[in-house]
Amino acid sequence: MPGKKLILKIFEGFSIQRWNDLVRPFALVEMDKAAEKMVCAYIIGKYEESEGKKIDWEWMIYASLFDLLRKITLSDIKSPVQQMIREKYPEEYKKLNEWVFSKYKDIISDDDLLARFSDYLDLDSDLTRTDFSLTERVLEAAHKFATLRELEMIAPVNEKERIDGIHWQLRNRLQDYTDLKGVRSFLDRGRPFQFIMKLEQLRFQTRWNQTPRVPETSVLGHCFFVAVATLLLLRDTGEKPCQKRLFNDFFSALFHDLPESVTRDIISPVKQATNELPGIVKQIEDEIVHAELVPLMDSFYVDEILYFTSDEFQNRILVTELDGRQSPLAVSYEELRDNYNSDVYSPVDGKLVRLADHLSAFLEADSSIKYGITSRQLTGGRDNILKSYLSGTKINGIDAMQLFWSIMED
Repeated sequence: MPGKKLILKIFEGFSIQRWNDLVRPFALVEMDKAAEKMVCAYIIGKYEESEGKKIDWEWMIYASLFDLLRKITLSDIKSPVQQMIREKYPEEYKKLNEWVFSKYKDIISDDDLLARFSDYLDLDSDLTRTDFSLTERVLEAAHKFATLRELEMIAPVNEKERIDGIHWQLRNRLQDYTDLKGVRSFLDRGRPFQFIMKLEQLRFQTRWNQTPRVPETSVLGHCFFVAVATLLLLRDTGEKPCQKRLFNDFFSALFHDLPESVTRDIISPVKQATNELPGIVKQIEDEIVHAELVPLMDSFYVDEILYFTSDEFQNRILVTELDGRQSPLAVSYEELRDNYNSDVYSPVDGKLVRLADHLSAFLEADSSIKYGITSRQLTGGRDNILKSYLSGTKINGIDAMQLFWSIMED
């Protein structure tokens, strides 16, 4: 079971404010930045794959988690200051990373995960390296572009004198990555940029928007938390997932609420107002996604994103039909585990994504209640999640009830 302390530490990403020395017309928090960075990394990486290059998606997925953990611990040190320490005082920077690692040694009980985190921090501390992999460059380019987008979004309400220098620095640093086709498409305001603009609307949509709550969470940040939680739950099954399954699980979770960028968040009680409404809403979402989002996606990843977002909470694989086309097929967890845990089937633990989605919603309600900001909607939402998982119910190998009660324990 993912440790409660680690889960709650990751949840702190919703409370870390960004750009808090500038005027901000909407909340800018670390979890949202992590989400947008990984969407940008996905698109840039897919451009590279379309040209026959290889991306180490497994490394990138873990790096996104470790980068968030590092930022949560060092949130009081502004990024430019951290960069100066790294460049001018490399030994102190290395000690700083060692200090970060020490904060997680008693929180992360998974020895393999802890070793991966240590390797990531060691890599970050090595200033002598010049052999940066393509995957590292893709992730760094996505990080810089997502930062630039934040500045561009708040620019209209800040005087030019406040932001011109920062804006120039960010664009100048991105020039080192313009050999990456996806980065050029972003900077040229091409289709990928328009897709990102649509996705950014999820940063403005607050979950549980009919009740006060602390901390407030956006739909986009929620998606990244669900992706990370899915990764941790997959590890907790004790299985050795094939590379495509790990990739699909993470990015299916990251994109699971993508349709809400064009439909807005329809809260569960409204969706369930009638027996037929959930199916009708899903059908309408699919129609709007095909009309408004699909035209903004490139041909070499559009089918994959649609696979992520269609029946997103169903365990599924891809099967090849007689005409050569691939279509999704729902399977049981046992079938997925025993027969289809292979890249050729492109397996997805959709039910695990759903469990992680419920875990996020549970924490969003429970944390606010514990802060003393509560309501009937929050207590009812939390209790309904608990009631939906009977004692002993296992979701893709995970004891769901034990998961939720472990979070509630003091």
